[in-house]
Amino acid sequence: MNIKDQVLKMDTIVGQGAIVDAVKTFFAENATTSDYGDGGTNGKPEMIAKMEGFASAIAKVNGITHHYSIVEGNVSASEFTFDFDMKDGSKIYWHEIIRRVWNDKGQVIQEEYFNAA
Repeated sequence: MNIKDQVLKMDTIVGQGAIVDAVKTFFAENATTSDYGDGGTNGKPEMIAKMEGFASAIAKVNGITHHYSIVEGNVSASEFTFDFDMKDGSKIYWHEIIRRVWNDKGQVIQEEYFNAA
């Protein structure tokens, strides 16, 4: 499986704001995540539920910018800036690096988020 192609496909979907679809399409069933802010998830169903809850709380997407991605072997790193207005009146502005480990089937098995601000 060509990991560079998978990264490009996933980052394109994320850049379009379809974060839940990206998880559904690219995560392995046993994937784990680790967040620099608060904990993480264990398994694809837990990550889908987390992302569905997050996406439903967004009032307006002001912008999603994909800056770059790099791939070395089965590990990738993608830099994004996310700018959202939330339904509760708060604003989210994240500049982050998303590090992913991929399996030989082209699925994400581990995803970590790092604050790039």
